[in-house]
Amino acid sequence: MNFGLKSETISAIQSVMAHYPQVEKAILYGSRARGNFRNGSDIDLTLTGSNLDLDLLLKIENAIDDLLLPYKMDLSLLNHIENPDLIAQIHKFGRVFYQKK
Repeated sequence: MNFGLKSETISAIQSVMAHYPQVEKAILYGSRARGNFRNGSDIDLTLTGSNLDLDLLLKIENAIDDLLLPYKMDLSLLNHIENPDLIAQIHKFGRVFYQKK
């Protein structure tokens, strides 16, 4: 499943995730996971893993920004999300985008 993204885009984001061993999984959620995305839809990803903190999240965001992708990226840490409705949506519709090997 490509979630409306080019395979090169997916590979580039996954390569960034693989560079950070603390990232165990990246879960895609939102319109791209549900399949009702549009051309300009952003990429919503939440990360899970041990020793993930906001400083590391910022480093990952900067590394993804350096890819100069034509998409807005919304990156979060699953264990920092406080909105129970959003957490429920992620569990219901979320799709594994990256998994540590």
